[in-house]
Amino acid sequence: MAKTKTAFFCQHCGTQYPKWVGQCGACKQWNTVVEEVIQKEEKVSWQSSSPASKKVAKPLRVNEISTDKELRINTYDQEFNRVLGGGLVPGSLTLLGGEPGVGKSTLLLQIALRLPYKTLYVSGEESQKQIKMRADRIQPNSENCLILTETKTQNIFKQIESTEPDIVVVDSIQTLHTDYIESTAGSISQIRECTAELIKYAKESNTPVILIGHITKDGTIAGPKILEHMVDTVLQFEGDRNYVYRILRALKNRFGSTAELGIYEMQGGGLREVNNPSEILISKNDEGLSGTSIASTVEGMRPLMIEIQALVSTAVYGTPQRSTTGYNAKRLNMLLAVLEKRAGFKLGAKDVFLNITGGISVDDPAIDLAVIAAILSSNEDVPIEKGVCFAAEVGLAGEIRPVQRIDQRILEAEKLGFSSIYVSKNNKITLKKTNIQINLVAKIEDVANSLFL
Repeated sequence: MAKTKTAFFCQHCGTQYPKWVGQCGACKQWNTVVEEVIQKEEKVSWQSSSPASKKVAKPLRVNEISTDKELRINTYDQEFNRVLGGGLVPGSLTLLGGEPGVGKSTLLLQIALRLPYKTLYVSGEESQKQIKMRADRIQPNSENCLILTETKTQNIFKQIESTEPDIVVVDSIQTLHTDYIESTAGSISQIRECTAELIKYAKESNTPVILIGHITKDGTIAGPKILEHMVDTVLQFEGDRNYVYRILRALKNRFGSTAELGIYEMQGGGLREVNNPSEILISKNDEGLSGTSIASTVEGMRPLMIEIQALVSTAVYGTPQRSTTGYNAKRLNMLLAVLEKRAGFKLGAKDVFLNITGGISVDDPAIDLAVIAAILSSNEDVPIEKGVCFAAEVGLAGEIRPVQRIDQRILEAEKLGFSSIYVSKNNKITLKKTNIQINLVAKIEDVANSLFL
């Protein structure tokens, strides 16, 4: 039986080395030499006995390929289904990454406990007793979830063959190791080989597999970049430990959109789905405060109403500060330049601080007008009337530009009780009857005169 043979290759130029070196002698790049498998041991880690796995792929004409809609497995979690594009696709591989302690294991264990299908939860980080304590807190009585604490892929596949689960969850991919690679668990070669074995199992058995992945200090998925290319879906679980809200985003999705957003609230009994995010992103303060405005934005198919706070004060140390949280700092500088050049507001000698409440980040250009309204409100120290919101982009000439899906934004504002919304006069509004007042504006001066004069 042939033994496994490995060598070391530079990922930058391809030079081969007999052992690991820190710097490649050919291209002079540092930390690019990784271990690669040259010859694998002559046995497979998982072999399907189904006839489907033994079929040989044949080329088909484009018009002969079936376009039937793929089946989706309901995870009984609306937010998770939304981000995935409708549910788990059979035979897919999903990678979930996030900061330590953000709730990745809690989220997937919660889903595994709720599912009516047989689910195998493989953990290489916690013992069965630790998982049992968490499961009792989330959902005590669950008969369909099997817990396995194992890190060796060969042993995991033996248990998979005996239990035949409908869904497999692995926590985490960095803890797994295979006998075919001699390096330690978490190394580049181990992560790649273990993922390849799981992909083979998922595709041949048509079983969805969900992996938990660690992230680096830069916030990217730990391990080789090829890990993200190998899987079908990459999800990012975000959130600050100081906030109770968590945000689930799709960075890559072969079966749906990457623009969808899922929001959860961390509670003692697990993660609660937030079906109406606007309730957490808008403060319930009844007092009129200057420097606050409401913007109507869209994340994927979901309209959101978000609160924007601005603070404008005289610069104390000479050079004015420009600080943002949850918003692009370069875009803020652009809007301040437009205000000074086109509308005559002298903000060059003042500090400007901008914050989007709720701890979320928004890159929708439709919140430009709300940002400007909050800045002007703080500068004039005049609060914006309650019930007013904004949905428009601001151009470099000071014009108010139209945005996409304006009807959906208006309906969301009306549903939440807003009485007035400012939009571009160039927007094509197809709504025939609404109870909200629609203010059509063309320039920044029109907005400023309407709000503060």
